[in-house]
Amino acid sequence: MKPRKEMDIKSLPIKEKIQLVGDIWDSIAQDAGQLPVTKSQRDEIDQRLERYEVDPLPGSSWSVVRKRIER
Repeated sequence: MKPRKEMDIKSLPIKEKIQLVGDIWDSIAQDAGQLPVTKSQRDEIDQRLERYEVDPLPGSSWSVVRKRIER
């Protein structure tokens, strides 16, 4: 691993901070497949998939949700 150069993030303009965060997020997304999935995460995914297969449309439509919010 290469030594890292110190960076004074606090001194960066907000536009550069946002760009830095975006760049970091993009690099994480590229490597996301390398992240291990725990047993509890796998169990949760399986449960959600089972619920979806039973009822693929359990939610409310956007128009119903919006009316609820506006009330």
